[in-house]
Amino acid sequence: MEKAVVFGVAGQADLWIADLDAGTVKPLGSPVGELAQVVADVRKTGGTFVKKVDFAIAVSSAQTVFSGHVDG
Repeated sequence: MEKAVVFGVAGQADLWIADLDAGTVKPLGSPVGELAQVVADVRKTGGTFVKKVDFAIAVSSAQTVFSGHVDG
């Protein structure tokens, strides 16, 4: 897994890992160590943490993206 993104969706406690090489997205489970603390602290206050990702947006469905629309 050389290219992967760990993400969480606002309002949901779970974290996910997207393996970009494999084209898969899976629940991350319970993060441990430094990641667990950083994630907990940042998400608790409603903040975001972005590193080496230059664009991300949550949408209501893949259909929305493919139609060219972005939810406001």
